[in-house]
Amino acid sequence: MTFTRFVTRSAFRNRLRSLLTVVSIAFSLLLLSVMLTLWRSFYIDKGAPDSALRIMTRHKVSLANFLPIYYRDKIRTVPGVVHVVPMTWFGGKYIDDTPKNFFAQFATDPEEYFDVAADKVMPPEQLAAWKKDRAGCVVDSVLANKHNWKVGDRITLQGTIFPTSLDLTIRGIYTIDPPSSNLYFHTKYLEESVSWFKDSAGFYFTRVDTAENMPAAAHAIDDMFHSTPTPTKSESEQAFRLDFIATLGNVKAFILSICGAVVFTMLLVSANTMAMSIRERTREVAVLRTLGFTRDRIFKLLLSEALAIALIGGFFGVVLATLLIGALSRPGIGVPVVMHMTTATAVVVMLVAALVGVTSAIVPSYRASRLHIVEALRHIG
Repeated sequence: MTFTRFVTRSAFRNRLRSLLTVVSIAFSLLLLSVMLTLWRSFYIDKGAPDSALRIMTRHKVSLANFLPIYYRDKIRTVPGVVHVVPMTWFGGKYIDDTPKNFFAQFATDPEEYFDVAADKVMPPEQLAAWKKDRAGCVVDSVLANKHNWKVGDRITLQGTIFPTSLDLTIRGIYTIDPPSSNLYFHTKYLEESVSWFKDSAGFYFTRVDTAENMPAAAHAIDDMFHSTPTPTKSESEQAFRLDFIATLGNVKAFILSICGAVVFTMLLVSANTMAMSIRERTREVAVLRTLGFTRDRIFKLLLSEALAIALIGGFFGVVLATLLIGALSRPGIGVPVVMHMTTATAVVVMLVAALVGVTSAIVPSYRASRLHIVEALRHIG
């Protein structure tokens, strides 16, 4: 019998206990994988290459404060700026408040929006139709497929922030990788529906000529409005997204605390299982010693059993996490970012599983391997 086969058979000698341990580790690592994927999506991923050419300019105090519409022409004068559009979060309700019907909606200027967001692709005739229809809108292709929308369909958004409901006609369906699941409509339509919103914008979406000019242009925009009653904060898309996430609370601390709790709990479960398993096999260890197994060989055998159980649990945890993350990334779920289970995350999770397996068994394995044969044979329990 090979060493690997011996380890496998020994690890699952008590099948129920081993399977329960594998399940516990798998679900713990499932949660760890989701948390690490969220961390990567929030704080590591830089977004699409085209996003390096775009600047988000908002009110310096809060995203809830509007900016004057004349800021748009002033921003155009900044060196390096090639396109600017106003953007306003509408936050309307489609059908009901359930997560499956939630998606982002923005008021903007159709004449220039696709010049700024050049990574969104839509047929020219659909873009032209949107520009001509004040009550028209465009939607992401994934969002359209989810709701079975097609060009020409009418949808109604019930205002929650703005005291109005918008009756929109879909004039175009765009594609982007990764999908954004957003809807865009004409800002003039919102101005006509809400009188106090006229000549205002939630923030400005700006495109510069080169990525190298982006930091300087952002700094110049803020300097331009520094002494005005409505100062601005200009930043990259990634920084803008992190500012939005920060409004939810200390997300970093939350993710780290969950990860720490998961690893600690998993370590306790695995350590308890291995301690029970090794203690029950004290006489077996003595028999192996009498058959010629060295102390180091027994130590490696017991340690390998714990490692095998942890890695099997880690494998199933990664598989389940991949499926769950794929489901969470679908439109309408309510997750503020597009998540992907990466190879790097899977490797980190498997390394954590291996570390937990080895750490949980190293002390009981060492003690068992150092027992005297006679003392081990006398053991009862």
